[in-house]
Amino acid sequence: MLPVASWDGGRQASFRDVLANSEFRAIYAASTLSWLGDYVARAAITAMVYQITDSVVATAAAFAISYAPWLIGGPILVSLAERYPYRSVMVCCDVARMAIMAVVAIPGLALPEVLALLLACALLGPPFDAARSATLPSVLSGDRYVVAVAVHGTTAQPAQVAGYLLGAALAARSPQAALLINAATFGISALLVRFGVRRRRPALDPDRRTDLLAETVAGFRLVFATPTLRALALIVFCGSLFVIVPEGLGAVWAARLTEGADGRGLAQGMIMAAVPLGWILGALGVSRLVPPSTRRWLIRPLAVATPLALVPALLDPPAALVAVLAGVCGFAMGGLVPVANGLFVQALPSEYRARAFGVVQGGLHLLQGGAVLLTGALAQRFDLPVVIGLWGLGGICLMVVLSLTWPSRRAFQVAFATAALSRTPRPVRRHARATTGHGVGHVARHVTGAARAPTPARLPGTMER
Repeated sequence: MLPVASWDGGRQASFRDVLANSEFRAIYAASTLSWLGDYVARAAITAMVYQITDSVVATAAAFAISYAPWLIGGPILVSLAERYPYRSVMVCCDVARMAIMAVVAIPGLALPEVLALLLACALLGPPFDAARSATLPSVLSGDRYVVAVAVHGTTAQPAQVAGYLLGAALAARSPQAALLINAATFGISALLVRFGVRRRRPALDPDRRTDLLAETVAGFRLVFATPTLRALALIVFCGSLFVIVPEGLGAVWAARLTEGADGRGLAQGMIMAAVPLGWILGALGVSRLVPPSTRRWLIRPLAVATPLALVPALLDPPAALVAVLAGVCGFAMGGLVPVANGLFVQALPSEYRARAFGVVQGGLHLLQGGAVLLTGALAQRFDLPVVIGLWGLGGICLMVVLSLTWPSRRAFQVAFATAALSRTPRPVRRHARATTGHGVGHVARHVTGAARAPTPARLPGTMER
C-alpha cells in the first residue's frame, strides 16, 4: 500500500529535538555566520562606495546588487545546484565567496571592479541558499523540520540588526576590515558544512537531466501546476505583498507623523523594527505553543490577518500604534510561513526541492520590491494612510478568495502520497511504475484506504533520501 504522510504532522517537536541533531547545528551555525557577515559587508560596502564616489545612486546600486541574482538568473543557478550533492554546492559557494570578498577588500579597486565582484559574489547566494533549504528536510523530518524553519527565520532577523550595527561601526574606521570579516565568515561556514553535514547523492540523477533551462521551467511548472503547491506558494506570495509595506515605507510614514530629526528617527526605527520583531514572536509562538494539527487550520486565518492589520491605517493612528499594527502584520506572517513551508516540503518530490525554493524566493523578491514601489508611487499622489489602509482592504479580499479555493484535506494527502513515491525504496518504485497507468485516481484510492489505517509513526513525506 502506498505510504501516506499524516495531515496532523505527528508529535510536536521542541527546540531541544531540533538542536540535538548535529547536522542541523552545523547548518544553523554556518547560516548564522553567513547572514552576519553578509549584513556587515552590506553596511561596509555602502559606506565604502559612498566614500569613493560621493554618489547616492552608486551607493544604492551597491546595496541593491545583493537582490539582483534572483531576478537575473537565480532560478537557473538553483537548477544547477540540483545536479550536485548539496553539501558540495554549499562548500564551493562559500569558498568562492570567501575569495571574492577578500579581493574586494583590496584597497584601490575602481568602482566598476567592485560592483562586478559584488555581483559575482551575490550570484553564488541563490545556489547556496537553495542547497541549504533542500538539505534541511533530509536532516530533520516531521514537526522538527517546521521548528527548524522557525528557528532559521527568527535568527535571520537579529543577525540583520547586529550585522548592520557592526558593519556601520567598522565602516567608519575601515570598510576593508569589515569585508575581511565577511570573507572569514564564509570560510568558517564552509568548514562547518564540510565536516558537519553528511554527503548525500545529487537530487537529480544524471539519467534524468535535460538542460538547465528545461529543468528550471520544470520547477516552475511543478509549483504552479500542482494545486497544493500552488495554493501554498500563492498564500505566501500574497502575504509578502503586505508585510513588506511597513518596512519599505517606514521612513515616509515616520516623517509624516513626527517633527524633528530625533522624533522621526525613533518613529522610523519603531515601525521598521516592529515587523521582524512580530515575525520572531509569530514564528516561535505558533511553531512551539500550537499543536501541529491546529497549525494547519491557522494558515488561512493568519493569511487574512496579515493585510487586516494594515486596515486601521485608514484612521491615521500615531506612530506607536502604527508600530503595533506593523508588529501584528509581522506576527501573522511569521506564524504562517514555517507551517506553510512544512506542508510545501511534504508535497514536494525530493528532486525538485532546490528548484522549488528558487521559484518561491525569486517570486518573493519580485513581489516585495513591486509592492513597495507601487504603494510608494500611490503615496506620492494620495494620502499615505489611505493608500496603506486600502491596500490592506484589497489584501483581505485577495486572501478570502485564496481561502475559499484552498485545497481539501484529501488533496493534501494525495499530494503527500505522490511526493512520497520519490523517496520510497526501489522495490516500491517498481510497484509505482507498474501502476502509473491508473494516475492520480489510483493514488487517491490508496490514500482513502490508508486514511482508515493507523497513522504511520514517521512521515514518509519528509524521510531522508
